[in-house]
Amino acid sequence: MHSRLIKIYVAFYHIKLGVQKNRMGSKFDIGGTVMTLLLCFLLLSIVPKLEAELTTVEHAPNPDGSISFLVIGDWGRRGLYNQSQVARQMGRIGEKMDIDFVVSTGDNIYDSGMKSIDDPAFQLSFTNIYTSPSLQKPWYSVLGNHDYRGDVEAQLSPVLKSIDSRWTCMRSFIVDAEIVELFFVDTTPFVDAYFLDPQGQTYDWSEVSPRESYIQTTLTELEMGLRESRANWKIVVGHHAIKSASIHGNTKELESLLLPILEANKVDLYMNGHDHCLQHIRTSQSPIQFLTSGGGSKAWRGYYNWTTPEDMKFFYDGQGFMSVMITRAEMGIAFYDVSGNILHKWDTSKMLDTDFYFPL
Repeated sequence: MHSRLIKIYVAFYHIKLGVQKNRMGSKFDIGGTVMTLLLCFLLLSIVPKLEAELTTVEHAPNPDGSISFLVIGDWGRRGLYNQSQVARQMGRIGEKMDIDFVVSTGDNIYDSGMKSIDDPAFQLSFTNIYTSPSLQKPWYSVLGNHDYRGDVEAQLSPVLKSIDSRWTCMRSFIVDAEIVELFFVDTTPFVDAYFLDPQGQTYDWSEVSPRESYIQTTLTELEMGLRESRANWKIVVGHHAIKSASIHGNTKELESLLLPILEANKVDLYMNGHDHCLQHIRTSQSPIQFLTSGGGSKAWRGYYNWTTPEDMKFFYDGQGFMSVMITRAEMGIAFYDVSGNILHKWDTSKMLDTDFYFPL
């Protein structure tokens, strides 16, 4: 954002000099007129990008101001690989917590996304699986790399919402629940390997090209949303991990492009899927909690690689899901296995502005 403003200023300065020189050397100032028109074109082409905003979905908190939700990723396998078992436990925990919604961290439909809006995979992997009464709440979802192997627009289509009213899926967007804002980021286009070495896979990049522009717009809109947020808590959700000890490891493109924006804007949690496991990482280099919930179905990859054990707060190489409970001043997360057992818990709190109010 700031670099773009600097470029505008530099361009304006040089154009201004050009206009002044032309005024000194030309009686009719044709060059100055051309330069002025060029300046107008430049500014008009850039201003819309500066004003772009992520779509925001409003989700009112409970009367007591709290919000609770479940987080699941890498699930869409028509009930196979323990997907149905995980779904049943999600229903049980969801009822116990009286959750407000569910977050999906991507790879919603295996193995290659949806073929069309009529693809039965949506109902076979979603509607027919997550049937518990407590899960009949909004589902906010991002796309994963496997979703990009199909017809992306089909999975984003509002037609799916007419099939199952719970479904909300966009490339990047915000869920505003007042005390917390969740920023969903489309991370698949960030990963170089899908473009440089797709390994025989075909990806639907129809709305992503030109890639560099798409990534820059995503980052700009995210940075703007985070900077303007007045929520007590900020959570960013993406499919790919920034930090991970599992088979995919750290996503270097997100470490270099996304992480600095999250840290600069005091994001509390980064939640992802992609690696089919559950993990909680907190490094000494970053204040952000890195949470992976990608155990919605196929798991047990038998891989672990992390060199600083003090940063690894929890790692589980199996199926499961995560819960989040938030109030204005407190947050608690928990990870569950396929049987609904709690594997790991973490709680935190933060002081509010009202804590510093001293009545006279």
